[in-house]
Amino acid sequence: MFVMSDSSMSKRLRILVAKPGLDGHDRGAKVVAASLRDRGFEVIYTGLHRTPIQIVDAAEQEDVDVIGLSILSGSHMELLPRVRRLLVERGLDHVLLVAGGIIPVADAVVLETDGYAKIFGPGTATGAIADYLEAQFAS
Repeated sequence: MFVMSDSSMSKRLRILVAKPGLDGHDRGAKVVAASLRDRGFEVIYTGLHRTPIQIVDAAEQEDVDVIGLSILSGSHMELLPRVRRLLVERGLDHVLLVAGGIIPVADAVVLETDGYAKIFGPGTATGAIADYLEAQFAS
C-alpha cells in the first residue's frame, strides 16, 4: 500500500479519477482507477459526463491529493484549463493535476505549462502512472 507521510502522520494517497465533458468512453479510466487501487492508492471515480465544477466539488469534498482526468473527446483545451482555474479560485492549487487520453503533444505542453503536472498519452502503462504518482509524493 502506498502511504504518504509527513513528520507526524501518514495517510493513503487519495486520487480522484474523472471524465470531464460529454466523452462517453470510460474503460481506460476504470482500468487506471482499478490499477491504482491495486497499488494501494485510495481512488474515487466520479463516472461519466462531469462538469469542471462537479469535478472540483468532488475533489474538495473528498479532500484528494491528486485529480486524474481522462478525456478522449477533443475538448481538452476547453475543459482541462477550466478545472485548473476552479482549483486555483478555491485555493486547491496544491492538488496534483494529471490527465490522459487523446491529447496532442503540442496541447500537452501547453497544459503542463499551465499547471498540469503530467499528461499521459495513449498506451501509457498503468504501472508507469502509479510510479509517477508515488515519486511525486515520496518523502
